[in-house]
Amino acid sequence: MEAGATDVAAGAPGTVEARLPAWHLPTLADRLAGAGASCQFVAAADARATTGVFALTYVFAPPTLRPAAIVRVAVPGAEARIPSLATRSFAASRFEREIHDLFGLVPVGHPDLRRLALHQFWPAGYWPLRRDVAPRDDFADEGQPFPFRRVEGEGLFEITVGPVHAGIIEPGHFRFSVEGETIVNLETRLGFVHKGTEKLFETLPLERAPELAERVSGDTSAGHALALCQALEALAGCAVPSRAAWLRVVLLELERLYNHVADVGMIINDTGFAFGHAHCFRIREELLRLNERVSGHRLLRGAILPGGVAGPVERAGLPEVAAVVERLVAEFGEIAQLSLDNTTVLERLQGTGRLTLRTARELGVVGLVGRASGIDADARRDAPFAAYDALGVRAVVYDGGDVLARTLVRIDEAREAARLIRAVAGHLPDGPTRAPLPPFDAGAEGFGLVEAWRGPVWYWAVAEGATRLARVKVVDPSFRNWPALEYAVLKNIVPDFPLCNKSFNLSYAGNDL
Repeated sequence: MEAGATDVAAGAPGTVEARLPAWHLPTLADRLAGAGASCQFVAAADARATTGVFALTYVFAPPTLRPAAIVRVAVPGAEARIPSLATRSFAASRFEREIHDLFGLVPVGHPDLRRLALHQFWPAGYWPLRRDVAPRDDFADEGQPFPFRRVEGEGLFEITVGPVHAGIIEPGHFRFSVEGETIVNLETRLGFVHKGTEKLFETLPLERAPELAERVSGDTSAGHALALCQALEALAGCAVPSRAAWLRVVLLELERLYNHVADVGMIINDTGFAFGHAHCFRIREELLRLNERVSGHRLLRGAILPGGVAGPVERAGLPEVAAVVERLVAEFGEIAQLSLDNTTVLERLQGTGRLTLRTARELGVVGLVGRASGIDADARRDAPFAAYDALGVRAVVYDGGDVLARTLVRIDEAREAARLIRAVAGHLPDGPTRAPLPPFDAGAEGFGLVEAWRGPVWYWAVAEGATRLARVKVVDPSFRNWPALEYAVLKNIVPDFPLCNKSFNLSYAGNDL
């Protein structure tokens, strides 16, 4: 165990795995921090029925996710206590609060154990991810307000927004403390639509698991499906055919494209420049129609399955697809440039919602938001999957950290997506597009990691039997990035909050599992 930690601290490539007692975790975390590795992932599983313990899996790694240390900890069921890493890692503090809500494990020394994943209406002592939990319906509003932090002082006022919003967006509560129009504090509260997604994986037939993954966060259907399939393939020892791996790149980049185009349109719209918004959404519609021709679904659902791909994508004419993508991305680039050349737009974006590199690192921000603040990390390049290792992904990094930087990352990543799709079209190998998924061994574990359009999506799966799952842990990048929005808006004015929020464009559904 200690040797593994030393190897990682010395910068050994690849992944080191170790098991150790729970109370050694803080010492190990400190040693790994010296090598630039921080907590990137924590998952808990209730294994009391077979081993009498709660099993926890930690992943420590730098932002590039390589090298990594996977650390497994067994906590006796009767003890249900773990040492908290919250004061060492903000990301770990979030995972620990979630585990406390869902499993009842107490992270000893955690400074903030307010509920995170569950609404306060959930009854005390009800831990929904324990395997022996009995359904309950005694949810009640006892009239106790959520313990928001209060910012007090002369001339300070609170503005509450949500959880019910105009339109069709999902619920989230934003509580601003303001001095005049200047934001001096923001506290975000989510978890209003906890859906029991991870619990459902335990009971759903295996063949329907990809359908559920596609619906965790609807605009990331391909990203979530691919991460789940990678986890299932890892725990089954399934090798994906080369042709399928290359086609998965096309599907993931098509998803990145339509979302980036839409986001740029919405950011421009929040400056009042309707022309740019209208044309971005015209291009988005054409991309959605292309998705349907390629995969049979506008949101690319049903195309990525365990062992490979299926459906129209198997026969898609990729040279024609690449040509359409290049035309649309060229139009998108022209519209984006025209919009940014407008001083009314540019002045609203520059310097607004700035998230510094230091704050982004301290909060463990991931994905495009991190890259816009100078964090040079992209799993497609750093921990390649599918066929990305053969494509030479160019990570897009800006150091401005403001709304403009997050917009420019999207524009450049759209261009890179078009290049990657063209590269696949020119080098797509022949052969089968799907391999059979072997039966699982009970207790087998597998990870899936995908750089989706928002950032890294993690899936961790544990097999219960040949075709059943005992546990699936899902981490959408929104879970990691929502707190960063609270810092990005500080010293901005309230009317700029929608612009800051849209530039992050985080998923409520991906957070409220």
